[in-house]
Amino acid sequence: MTATDHALELTITAARAASEKKAAHIIAFDVSDQLAITDTFVLASAPNERQVQSIVDEVELKLRGLDAKPLRREGHKEGRWVLLDYGEIVVHVQHEEERQFYALERLWRDCPVVSLPADIVSES
Repeated sequence: MTATDHALELTITAARAASEKKAAHIIAFDVSDQLAITDTFVLASAPNERQVQSIVDEVELKLRGLDAKPLRREGHKEGRWVLLDYGEIVVHVQHEEERQFYALERLWRDCPVVSLPADIVSES
């Protein structure tokens, strides 16, 4: 099974929104073969809590434009690791320290990477 076209549209929109707010290390995985509860994970990071929250706000704004609302939102108050669950996709925006410590890329490395358009620039 692969991610639906709608899930991929949401994924690209979320990644683009993160890119617009200068997120670092943006990557998306198709986890549909591994998880029955969602199709893709979007991962992005930022060097400080304020930028994490700014990225999250932009992702929510852009996805709201596609009539998508998060079913669950966790961690926004702390700004260290914010999880936005949209059902079809889950967006993780992490402080760089959390990103390195939890290393979600290693956990999901066996899943296919979603190809993101060239205009989605990931700050290093």
